[in-house]
Amino acid sequence: MTDDTPRSSSAVVIGGGLAGITSALRLADAGLDVTLLEGRPRLGGLAFSFRRGELTVDNGQHVYLRCCTAYRWFLDRVDGTRLAPLQNRLDVPVLDVGRSSGPRLGRLRRNALPVPFHLAAGLAGYPHLSLAERAGVGRAALALGRLDPDDPALDTVDFGSWLARHGQSPRTIEALWDLVGVATLNATAPNSSLALAAKVFKTGLLSEPGAADIGWASVPLGEVHDTLARKALDSAGVRTELRTKAAALTRTEEGRWSVDTGGERIEADTVVLAVPQRETHDLLPEGALDEPGRLLDIGTSPILNVHVVYDRKVLRRPFFAALGSPVQWVFDRTDASGLTGPGQYLAVSQSAADEEIDLPVAELRSRYLPELERLLPAARGAGIRDFFVTRERTATFAPAPGVGRLRPGARTRAPGLCLAGAWTATGWPATMEGAVRSGFSAADAALRALGRPHVHPLQEAA
Repeated sequence: MTDDTPRSSSAVVIGGGLAGITSALRLADAGLDVTLLEGRPRLGGLAFSFRRGELTVDNGQHVYLRCCTAYRWFLDRVDGTRLAPLQNRLDVPVLDVGRSSGPRLGRLRRNALPVPFHLAAGLAGYPHLSLAERAGVGRAALALGRLDPDDPALDTVDFGSWLARHGQSPRTIEALWDLVGVATLNATAPNSSLALAAKVFKTGLLSEPGAADIGWASVPLGEVHDTLARKALDSAGVRTELRTKAAALTRTEEGRWSVDTGGERIEADTVVLAVPQRETHDLLPEGALDEPGRLLDIGTSPILNVHVVYDRKVLRRPFFAALGSPVQWVFDRTDASGLTGPGQYLAVSQSAADEEIDLPVAELRSRYLPELERLLPAARGAGIRDFFVTRERTATFAPAPGVGRLRPGARTRAPGLCLAGAWTATGWPATMEGAVRSGFSAADAALRALGRPHVHPLQEAA
């Protein structure tokens, strides 16, 4: 290389979750030499798989919606779209076992009519609410549609209070708003920022008819977020180092960045920190954020997953949600897990599980097996081939009122240092969509600082 030959730019991405993978792919696609560091022995962050005997188990059930355009870009980019299909049309079975007259199955579903009429027929036939409650939902939805999720004032209000002011009964909140909100926000309505709730419901239910159609991986998540992601990174020329954590981040005399892994020192023009907020706080150089302590004020919320392998088929549907029971959502993971022989593997996903996250397995077993028998008559008398629990104590950031002012943007005050992660200021709650969007933002900020022309990936896909 001669002295007048432009030097290629380089980047280090710290963290191999969806945010870090996205950042690395975008930077590599723009022509940078990229190194990705991940402390775990795998990619995927908190959406991963592991082996348990003959089973390949997801740490938790992860779903996405048709409106999750960034995550859909990610699936396309790693060649995984075929492995995470979407419903043709939103259809959620909801089983209420809390009724004195006995269990009743209802459905939340849409038709092909324009917004908001696409949900009107489904709501009119939803048996878990009274006629007056269903009418009240329509009025609240129209009011929600008039809100601007980007209005900072909304972040100071809790969703539960807003729903109560708009005539929503406790039953309506349980049977509809929290049914959706707890799963997407990982918090109940009183513990959720109105801004984030408005983002979820406006985007998912009121933006276009198919926005809320549900998708999920038909294979173990690790096949998409680790195996395929690693293949895409390799093809893009990214150097991926697993079991490698960044120990320190400093500026060189030449104004570049030096990342110390303990065994190696890597220099780069730009760095993306794509790790959880507390780890980010510990790695941030002085002056990178005006108030770095705010990162430590961002709370976390747990998710508990209960896994049951029966000796026979007990559920005919791919999934359902429950009312009148501690059980929230149940998914059939039999085929995806590789289970052989007779039997069925069900995963019970419990969001906002603060009261249960540390309970002993024996206590969870005594609580959830009878509940599943109450929900699924075919489970009564069925043999239990396996029962186990996975716990993510810090699964997401807590979407509490006021969290918006704590979430930093992608850019920092340190030139060439950018932040990524679902906990950053994406405007979304802590979802796979938010994680990928944060990766876009961090890569965009890094490329702009380097003077590299680029086009936003969702504009490319348009």
